[in-house]
Amino acid sequence: MGKFIVNRILGLIPTMFVIVTLSFFMVRLAPGGPFSSERKLTPEIQANIEHKYHLDEPLPMQYVRYLGDILRGDLGPSYKNKDFTVNDLIGQSMPNSLVLGVTALAIAVFFGILFGLLSAVRQNTWVDYTTMSFASAGLSTPLFVVGPVAVLVFALKLKWLPTSGWITGRQGLKTLIMPAMTLALPYFSSISRLTRASVLETLRSDYVRTARSKGLKESVVLAKHVLKGALLPVVSYLGPAFAGIVTGSVVIEQVFLVPGIGNFFVKSALNRDYTLILGTVIVYSAILVVMNLVVDIVYGLLDPRISYK
Repeated sequence: MGKFIVNRILGLIPTMFVIVTLSFFMVRLAPGGPFSSERKLTPEIQANIEHKYHLDEPLPMQYVRYLGDILRGDLGPSYKNKDFTVNDLIGQSMPNSLVLGVTALAIAVFFGILFGLLSAVRQNTWVDYTTMSFASAGLSTPLFVVGPVAVLVFALKLKWLPTSGWITGRQGLKTLIMPAMTLALPYFSSISRLTRASVLETLRSDYVRTARSKGLKESVVLAKHVLKGALLPVVSYLGPAFAGIVTGSVVIEQVFLVPGIGNFFVKSALNRDYTLILGTVIVYSAILVVMNLVVDIVYGLLDPRISYK
């Protein structure tokens, strides 16, 4: 296991190198630039600005310079946010996105496994039909619909929760409830369906029938024998789900005015802020590859039949 982890960590280096290289050239080769919309600039001022940010250098030289900055942990200056570097902007906003994402994923995992297990144990009953119907609705309804409807119902009509804001404001943790629940909905739906299908398959396995024949209580069978094997597909899903729940919070952050990294990602794409686009892509990609590594490790711990060589 230790050798596998070391090899996987070393394997992250060429993966991130390919991601950075492709992202750099795709962004730089796209039409337009970060200062092309400012039409009032004279050619002399335009040339000075490009020289300041090394945009007048050949593209391969810009690439080598950027790689050197990345190795030093410097994501560069933001072209549109003149008083901030990309490190500053990501450092300020990424923790908020992580808090929202981790909270939403925790909600999705807890309730997804719970309702998926209940649905499997009570197969073909009203519990099963109700749970799976709700899960199907959660998968089919886009977040840009769920978010405004949640604001309308819980904030404007019932007045239980604030319409927007963040936990650092006077409303505190109450501002986290609606965006986290809304963001968790599609992931809860997927996890509950995965759990149900996996539990049903595990319940039919020989070792579960053997455990029951020994006279073990049903709760013990479910907890010690069924869940451990049935959670493997869920664990596999959690790696990309965590990355997706952080990167996919862009809509939620816009609806509930959460000061997360999604706001900068959208604005940087519209403004062609090269360094900020690349910085957010690098952070998102790092989260994805690291979470995939964590999933592989947890997968092996859950299933002793899996060996890593």
